[in-house]
Amino acid sequence: MKIYSIVRIGNEYVVQAGEKSILKIASRRRAARLVTEAAELLQSQAAPQCSRQTQVEPSVAPDLSKVP
Repeated sequence: MKIYSIVRIGNEYVVQAGEKSILKIASRRRAARLVTEAAELLQSQAAPQCSRQTQVEPSVAPDLSKVP
């Protein structure tokens, strides 16, 4: 996950991912809440994808290096 920061510019707060500004909002608390919710959503979407990729079909071929 990228590093997020919240920077105050005038009366507004800007959420940044790395050096890229991605959101401008009036409340720092709301900005922090949105960043937390977005991170949770990204983690919940990433978890099922990893489990599907790690599933391996069983092999029917014997491992000949283990057969005497």
